[in-house]
Amino acid sequence: MPGYFRKKIFLCVLAAIFILAVVNWSTFMLLSRTNVGIILNIHDMSDLYGHRVDRPHPTPSQAKESRKIIVTGGAGFIGSHLVDRLMKQGHFVTVLDNFFTGNRLNVEQWVGHPNFQIIEHDISRSILLEADEIYHLASPASPPNYMLNPIQTMKANILGTYNLLGLAKRTKAKFLLASTSEVYGDPEEHPQSETYWGHVNPNGPRSCYDESKRAAESLAYAYHHKEGVQVRVARIFNTYGPRMQLNDGRVVSNFILQALSNQDISIYGDGTYTRSFQYISDLVDGLIGLMQSNVTKPVNLGNPNEFTINQLARLIRKLSNSTSRIVYRPPAVDDPKRRQPVISRAKSQLNWSPKVELVEGLQLTIKAFRAELQNEANFHRLKALGIMYAQRE
Repeated sequence: MPGYFRKKIFLCVLAAIFILAVVNWSTFMLLSRTNVGIILNIHDMSDLYGHRVDRPHPTPSQAKESRKIIVTGGAGFIGSHLVDRLMKQGHFVTVLDNFFTGNRLNVEQWVGHPNFQIIEHDISRSILLEADEIYHLASPASPPNYMLNPIQTMKANILGTYNLLGLAKRTKAKFLLASTSEVYGDPEEHPQSETYWGHVNPNGPRSCYDESKRAAESLAYAYHHKEGVQVRVARIFNTYGPRMQLNDGRVVSNFILQALSNQDISIYGDGTYTRSFQYISDLVDGLIGLMQSNVTKPVNLGNPNEFTINQLARLIRKLSNSTSRIVYRPPAVDDPKRRQPVISRAKSQLNWSPKVELVEGLQLTIKAFRAELQNEANFHRLKALGIMYAQRE
């Protein structure tokens, strides 16, 4: 009998441990994906696996050069990689994000660092802060996200830009606008240089993003010419890498997710449309280089190597060791047929050009996606196991 009770107690304790683990993990995931809390500044932060995160502190020489930098959308894909670089350079970084598409997990390694703060804020409302530099990246950027909420997209790109330019004017901060290759629309000129005015449908399903970015550029240059604000405009072409949302609907993330799941890889259209894909570290190099330059004209930041969607699908399938079939769906409305940047301005004035080839970048991205899918699978297995033990009791 005593042995029976010991076994019963052991099973109860084991079940309780699993349930507590599931509750704690679920709470953490909920906080990371919902709008809870205004400013996160928690000390003694560990990574998702409980290990201490080594976070560099600025050297004395770095401290002298440290700047107060605001990054809007800093919990997003591009923004979080930019934040990593700025923090490692020893700057004081404030992230503004409303977490519509951003994720706290992208910047969790910096929470608690004395040089870092993250503020939950919608940039369509003004805010009082001090800054030496402002990187304005906040906006839904994938077609499914901005088509889902076109009004929020336009508010971020127009009202948000207006508010941040006002902040830059007051603080005399340099202002960098993350614009987009979408300002060229479905281009009639190929490849696209910064002097091309574009071919944009003002009423199409993508217009909320395309036209609001064009308006944001106009606002930036109005403040530059009339108010003396130092502006930089980066026209960003297709960018990929770790921390992309698994289900954000863009072609690279779609293909990788489908390939790793051995599902059909869906191509919309006949696959002959082209894109140019740059790896995230190359873009971060370009953004920082542009901010530190004296270039006020728009600058294309993209990889000039052009690939068809068919080529991309086959390459991702090969690198993923996938058994997926490639299938063809009806083409998307207003999808640009060709996209390729001319980067001579970035080369000559920023000394910038992309370094990461597509194969290398995709290998790194596939590895990150595979790890994230495994983490999600482990979480769901743990959750199911905890529920199973709870039901047994």
